[in-house]
Amino acid sequence: MSKRQAARRSDPPRRLILGIDPGVALVGYALIAEQPGRLECLACDVIATPARMPLQHRLQLIYRGVSRLILTYHPQEAAMEALFFGQNRTTGMAVGHARGVIMLALADGGLTVSEYTPSQVKQAVTGHGGAKKQQVGEMVRILLGLSSVPRPDDAADAAAVAICHAHTSHLSLLLQSQERPLEPVR
Repeated sequence: MSKRQAARRSDPPRRLILGIDPGVALVGYALIAEQPGRLECLACDVIATPARMPLQHRLQLIYRGVSRLILTYHPQEAAMEALFFGQNRTTGMAVGHARGVIMLALADGGLTVSEYTPSQVKQAVTGHGGAKKQQVGEMVRILLGLSSVPRPDDAADAAAVAICHAHTSHLSLLLQSQERPLEPVR
């Protein structure tokens, strides 16, 4: 066995995380690789659907796009921004449909989905749950070592979701390992 092969065997495994910012017109996605102390962006873009296309066909494009990402990159984990209803309930319903087909594609790909609220994502990426979009984008750029903030915003948001999952899931696993059953009171 060569030294290079031996070094590869001792490298810690990397986690591949697919982050999703759900939408109907644009679905942001980012695939990041995490190794101890380092995050790397492998892909960051959007799945776009034509505005004049019927909703069912737009949802079909989203499903196929997410399925293609899973087949291409083989992520081990997925994270998605939780649905936040603002002023426009009609848009929220359409995004709910998109989230459903995204979850179906992830389930068909054998992935479980962790969900994070916008404030959880901002907190994990910037340290402040009320951070502005520009602050989040700049921290995504810094944390992933990119030359510029990913565009459009939906792609940067998906990268922030993936980063949030990378940071948050470690803490969740640590807390789970520290939990002990309570001793019965005697």
